[in-house]
Amino acid sequence: MIDPAAFGRDWLRARARMTPGRLAMLAGGYATSFAELDERADSLARAIVARGVGEGDRIALLMPNSSRFVELVHASPRAGAIVVPLNARLSRDELAWQLRDAAAALLVYDDAMATAARAVSEATGVTAVHAGELTESVGGKVALWYEYALDQVHSIIYTSGTTGTPKGAMLTFGNHASSAGASAANLGVRDDDRLLASLPMFHVGGLAVLLRGVLCGNAVVVQESFDPARINAAIDGDGVTTISVVANMLRRMLDERGDAPYPPTLRTVLLGGGPAPRELLEECARRGMPVLQTYGLTEAASQVTTLIPGDAQRKLGSAGRPLSGTSVRIESDGAPCPECEPGEILVRGPTVSPGYWNRPDETMATFRGGWLRTGDVGYLDEEGYLYVLDRRDDLIVSGGENVYPAEVESVLQSHPGVAEAGVYGFADARWGTVPAAAVVLRDRACATEVQLIEWCREHLARYKAPTRVSFVDSLPRNAGGKLQRRRLRERGG
Repeated sequence: MIDPAAFGRDWLRARARMTPGRLAMLAGGYATSFAELDERADSLARAIVARGVGEGDRIALLMPNSSRFVELVHASPRAGAIVVPLNARLSRDELAWQLRDAAAALLVYDDAMATAARAVSEATGVTAVHAGELTESVGGKVALWYEYALDQVHSIIYTSGTTGTPKGAMLTFGNHASSAGASAANLGVRDDDRLLASLPMFHVGGLAVLLRGVLCGNAVVVQESFDPARINAAIDGDGVTTISVVANMLRRMLDERGDAPYPPTLRTVLLGGGPAPRELLEECARRGMPVLQTYGLTEAASQVTTLIPGDAQRKLGSAGRPLSGTSVRIESDGAPCPECEPGEILVRGPTVSPGYWNRPDETMATFRGGWLRTGDVGYLDEEGYLYVLDRRDDLIVSGGENVYPAEVESVLQSHPGVAEAGVYGFADARWGTVPAAAVVLRDRACATEVQLIEWCREHLARYKAPTRVSFVDSLPRNAGGKLQRRRLRERGG
């Protein structure tokens, strides 16, 4: 369990002293204890300081999930640096923009990102160093940091930029520690828990797994990227007990596994990334898969609300109640909404970011009166459980009626021939905006545009049914697996 007294101390150092021989990380077939991870973090921290990185400097990490990424996340604060994990899927121009915006002092990369790193280093003037070069010994005595103020910035994570220019959300040591502690209190912690790190570590959900592992004393099983077969194998063979996924990832895991059951050692499947199709939740329930929906965002250091195991079936479709210390309210036009009435989701609590890096105007607009305005739409039921409907920016207003794309997507995905669906609005002379859908069919499945429109009309109010359906090979998603409806709108499907 988490020791609150360790919040202000180096978390890895505290853990290494409590349970030095316990498994900390399993990556690439190699096992690392907390004591060994602590030693590697120290060595890397000294090498980082030797590169001229000092207190408050930003160190950018450009690499896929790996043991070295984990080590650098723990080493950077010891060097006094703020961690800036970069999305490895971005273009060189996008990476260069974020490096300049963060005013990074150092860019660390690996073989997979060598070409991109050198290019953005040349474009920005930021020194780039291969992660392997940071193992060099450093002469002389180097002072490292092992104590931190809870309001000190630990990391800057750039939002996905679905509504404009990405913004760097500053997350403090207190934000991360509070998130890990509240999650542990909600789900429970066992000494033999193993957390699967398959979400990108540059994503807040992936980073949260690493920090939760150290704070709770649990091993992290690292996978470079999402692969349903390898993830299923890790659950079966590596003793994984907890995994965080989004709906698309979960669907692919089930499809790859076929009818084979999951082992009883898998006790928690956290499902985030937005509203999940009801048919997917029902299938998981039939298979006995322990899926718990969760709602979170970068600006709140990951989880805001999460179901508890006992409520998974009773509250199917809900993202749960707020975690300990967190408050959620629903607001419309500046006034609180009654129970079950949709509005914007507002969040307050110790996990909420102090604001955006060098963005005072955006910070003031988003963090007002102590509340984080999420831009997401949802409602609280009579028991205080949150139901997330959609992004406010994705809401379709057709003839004065609200259409939530996630609701329509859920109905489309309940059709036996549909694997994935994305719904967006497009201009219409009569109704202002009407729904349209882009659909990925299952292998060897057949369905026509007319059939899918009629399917929706059978299950939804007529104004919610898409007026046109296009068939695509894949849907645009960000690195965290979230559907990017903005891109669907831009390309008309």
